[in-house]
Amino acid sequence: MDHFDAIAELDRQSVLHPFTYLKGHASGEGPVPVIIEGAKGVRIRDARGHELIDGFAGLYCVNIGYGRTEVAEAIARQAYKLAYYHSYAGHTTEELARLSDRLLRMAPGRMSKVFYGLSGSDANETQAKLVWYYNNLRGKPAKKKIIARERGYHGCSVIAGSMTGMNFYHDHMDLPVSGILRTGVPHHYWGAMPGETEQEFSQRRADELEALILGEGPGTVGAFIAEPVLGTGGIIPPPAGYWAAIQAVLRRYDVLLIADEVICGFGRVGTPFGSHLYGIEPDLISVAKGLTSAYIPLSACLVGEKVYAVIEEATDRVGPFSHGYTYSGHPIGAAAANAALDIVEREDLAGKAATRGAYLLQRLTQEFQQSPIVGEIRGVGMLAAIEFVADRAHKTRFDPALKVGPRISQAARERGLIARAMPHGDILGFAPPLVMNEGEIDEMVDITRAALRQVTDELVAAGHALA
Repeated sequence: MDHFDAIAELDRQSVLHPFTYLKGHASGEGPVPVIIEGAKGVRIRDARGHELIDGFAGLYCVNIGYGRTEVAEAIARQAYKLAYYHSYAGHTTEELARLSDRLLRMAPGRMSKVFYGLSGSDANETQAKLVWYYNNLRGKPAKKKIIARERGYHGCSVIAGSMTGMNFYHDHMDLPVSGILRTGVPHHYWGAMPGETEQEFSQRRADELEALILGEGPGTVGAFIAEPVLGTGGIIPPPAGYWAAIQAVLRRYDVLLIADEVICGFGRVGTPFGSHLYGIEPDLISVAKGLTSAYIPLSACLVGEKVYAVIEEATDRVGPFSHGYTYSGHPIGAAAANAALDIVEREDLAGKAATRGAYLLQRLTQEFQQSPIVGEIRGVGMLAAIEFVADRAHKTRFDPALKVGPRISQAARERGLIARAMPHGDILGFAPPLVMNEGEIDEMVDITRAALRQVTDELVAAGHALA
């Protein structure tokens, strides 16, 4: 047993990995643990020297690319100066104050204050508490239900996991909890009626939302949470007119809008926030991932003026704001975020995401739109997806047992590319670092083409007729 085999065995015996087939991993019957040792730009390297293009930026998060020494140096400087102090009872640091001011200036809508955590999940957990707190303070204690969307992703914790609209996050874990409602996914390709335009489909989704609010009673519905672009649910940009129609309903019934910008924020869709692109005016905003480009854990809740004014006014009556974590506003996290956002702004990564994302979508369309098993190619900014179907003309899905999406993902990985097999269909997702250049995009598309050809040939050889 060599050194790396020994490390892999230690891992098998000691680590509880997320989203892993645990029995096979622990027994050694599953895939060998991949020990990641280094990374630079858009590529990661494992301990045995194999290099992979990371076409998913970790988990949508390494926007500035790997190996940016500016961020490492900022982390080190802050650690030498002050590694930790809490932010309770008005304590702060220069990095935290500057970061908070910066976020308020960057953000869409009328934001007032910033609260910090460590992950997108805890940010959305905090948002739920803020909705409940806000309505209690303004004398509307029944207005607590939160509407989320089918296939929306908002985290894995108790409330955030309940808001996530995917059953496999709930099964066997007593989720979702009560008080979380569900409305339809805004995916025109699968959800539209025959002949229904995107605008008509968007209005129908808004009408369904309104009917849900009226059915529950507007006095019981406190908030609606949604990603500007659906992420883990399939990388689905909203259809035309969707956000305007949805926001009109929310305003009509005094329902807060929580924009989950954990994926879309900080340039990924070609604008600073997804809300900027789609004309969204949120009351609350959740951010994480691109906030530090995952160089260190940090999340934030941006609290709008309307909500904050009620909370502040009630202080004399109810006492201090009784929510917070040991690591809220961690000095090293704040320093890392400022350094990462310096890069985002200095290198105009939002602008690069817009132009290079358009190039990525163009290349994917050119290469794959004629494939007999490609149903839809979609994307915005540096988010893109290819959805595979057995019959394009009739929009017939593959038998899930064939695992077409995962097989194409695996074939790409064997050729040196990480592209994610998405849930809820045979979908291959791309969310590369925003620093990826056109040559690297070409390389990513070329590998995908070879992977798709391999799996298509396998399907034909196995006797599956492709329409």
